[in-house]
Amino acid sequence: MKKITHVVIPVAGFGTRMLPLSKSVPKELLPLGNRPAIHYVVEEAIAAGIKHIVLVGHAQKSAIENYFDINAELDNQLRAKGKNELADSLNWLPDDVTVSMIRQGKPLGLGHAVLAARPIIGMNDFAVLLPDVVLDPFATDMTADNLAFMIESFAKDKHSQILVDTVADEDVHKYGIAQLSESDNGAHDIDNKADANTSFKVAGFVEKPSLADAPSKLAVVGRYVFSNHIFDYLANTKASVGGEIQLTDAIDALISQYGVNVTTMRGASYDAGDMRSYMQAFIYFAQQQLADEE
Repeated sequence: MKKITHVVIPVAGFGTRMLPLSKSVPKELLPLGNRPAIHYVVEEAIAAGIKHIVLVGHAQKSAIENYFDINAELDNQLRAKGKNELADSLNWLPDDVTVSMIRQGKPLGLGHAVLAARPIIGMNDFAVLLPDVVLDPFATDMTADNLAFMIESFAKDKHSQILVDTVADEDVHKYGIAQLSESDNGAHDIDNKADANTSFKVAGFVEKPSLADAPSKLAVVGRYVFSNHIFDYLANTKASVGGEIQLTDAIDALISQYGVNVTTMRGASYDAGDMRSYMQAFIYFAQQQLADEE
């Protein structure tokens, strides 16, 4: 069965939670250790078998596209000085991986950003990776865990996959929370982090509920694998909260028609779009990289 080889990464947001750092530098290019945050997200996608990366941005985000391009002048200067290893490290994308960028046009929400990629994705099924979320690359095998596991699961049953992780009681109100189907609700220990990839059906999602109203503590992490049918639902989804087209509305329609699974996450994730979490992540990534150099 044909595997998913396309991914959509929405990068059009201004990153207001990261000001003043993101005033002139796209938040996706802010460093985590010795690489920008989006570098790890793209590496994750490539490790999972992705061959075509579609960035959905706007005019002020061209620096992200430039990061994945070859700077011929810099490359020539480095090689002229005998710094071939450094030059090779800058041109790290495999030859069979393509990066494209398309503009969202209007800031109409995450659902609209995903829909904007349709002209490039075409009829292919695809993954969506939110660049604010960076999964720990030091504690998991990106070729088998999380996104890679989701792609494998999708290939088996064609059920779209959404990555979730158990969050603390005090954080439940910050996330979209999974509501499991009745047949699965008692079959999984959803109150404790198992640190294993397991896929099972989901009945829906509740957006930022109170702890008392939350159907579980499984929060959406920011990794999705979608059937191409999601585009049809997004195209017919009307703007709702804040005048935006919500991805969750299209997911609800997809659940009712085709079924959707959640996949529990292995390892840890970091919100690189939140100042406090970003600083914690920077320290962690830097410590891991410094330890590797010793």
